[in-house]
Amino acid sequence: MSRTDLFQSPDYYQLDELLTEEHKLVRSSVREWVKREVTPVIEEFAQRAEFPKQLIRGLAEIGAFGPYIPQQYGGGGMDQISYGLIMQEIERGDSGIRSTASVQSSLVMYPIFAYGSEEQRKRYLPKLASGEWMGCFGLTEPDFGSNPAGMLTNIKADGNHVILNGSKMWISNAPFADIAVVWAKDEQGSIRGLIVERGMEGFSTPETHGKWSLRASATGELVFDNVKVPKENIFPNVKGLKGPLGCLNSARYGIAWGAIGAAMDCYDTALRYTKERIQFGKPIASFQLQQKKLAEMITEITKAQLLAWRLGVLKNENRATPQQISMAKRNNVNMAIEIAREARQMLGGMGITGEYPIMRHMMNLESVITYEGTHDIHLLITGMDVTGINAFGG
Repeated sequence: MSRTDLFQSPDYYQLDELLTEEHKLVRSSVREWVKREVTPVIEEFAQRAEFPKQLIRGLAEIGAFGPYIPQQYGGGGMDQISYGLIMQEIERGDSGIRSTASVQSSLVMYPIFAYGSEEQRKRYLPKLASGEWMGCFGLTEPDFGSNPAGMLTNIKADGNHVILNGSKMWISNAPFADIAVVWAKDEQGSIRGLIVERGMEGFSTPETHGKWSLRASATGELVFDNVKVPKENIFPNVKGLKGPLGCLNSARYGIAWGAIGAAMDCYDTALRYTKERIQFGKPIASFQLQQKKLAEMITEITKAQLLAWRLGVLKNENRATPQQISMAKRNNVNMAIEIAREARQMLGGMGITGEYPIMRHMMNLESVITYEGTHDIHLLITGMDVTGINAFGG
C-alpha cells in the first residue's frame, strides 16, 4: 500500500538559521529522496520483514555512505552536521534504512579510513561509497554485548595469514554484506580489527528471523570457522578497545540525529491527524489533553535538535567527547520512543495500522534504544563522567 508523504519538518526555534546553505541543500535532497523512494514501499517491506535492496543505489547517490569521508576515497567530504542531517532524514523514513547507512559509514568506512593502511583505504572505500560493496561490523557476541572486552572471537598467526574463530550476533547488513569489519583477540590478548571478505572459506552469515523491530533491515550472525584471513587485512593503526569504541562514537552521533527524524515523523503525523479527526463535533486537536501532548512533543523535539546541533559543532571542531555523544544518543532516542508511544495513542486504533508510520517507528526505536550502547549503559557513562566513579564493569 503506497501512501502520499505529506511530511513537514518542525523548526520551532528557527534552527535553520544555524545551518549553512550546503546543510539545507543536503537535507532537502535526502528528504525528497525519502519521500519518493522510501515512504511508498517501506510499510510493505516492513510487513514482509524484508530489506528493500533496491534502495542501496539511491543511498549511495544521495551521499549516505561515508558523507564525511574525504572525496579522494569516494566519500562526500562533508562536515559532521551534514552527516547528522542525512541520518535524520533517512530515519524519518525508517530506522532500519538509517541503520544500513550508519553501519556502512560509521562502522565500516570510518574504521578503514581511521585505522586502515593506505592500501586498505584505496581498495575498499570507493567501492563502499558507491554501494558496489556493502559492509557490516562484528563486535557484539552471544555472551558479550555491553562488555565487549570479554569477547571470545580470536585470531592465531599462521604464516602470512591469521586463523579466525568465533561468532558475532545482532549484526545489521550481515546477510548481504560483501565485507565485515571484525574485532577479535590476538594471541597476546589484544583486540585487533580486520577485514573479512565474503567467500573466504569458513565464513558464513546466517540471517536472524522473527524480529518485531527493524523489520525492513537485514540482521544476521557472523560465524568464523577457521577462516584464513591475509595479514594485510588487519588494521595496522589501532590496538585495543579504542578501535571499536571510536567507531561506536561516530555511529552513536549519527543516531542522536537520526532519532529526531523518527520523532518528527510521529509528531507531524499526530498533528495532522488530530486536526482532521472529528469527535464530539469538533477536531480532537481542540481538546486540552491532545494539545498538551503535542506541546510536549514539539518541546522535546526542539531540545533534541539543539543538543544534536551543538554536538555537531563540537564534532566538527574535534572537541566532542564520547560522554557528550552518550548523553545525546540516550536522550534523543528516549525522546523519540516516548513521542512514538504518545502519537500512537492519539491516533487510537488507526495508530497500530500500516496506514500510518507510527507503530513501525515505535517498534524500530525499541532496537535503537538498545543498540550502540543500551539506554542504561549510556546513563552510567554520564554518571561516571560527573562523579569520577565507575558503577559498572571492573
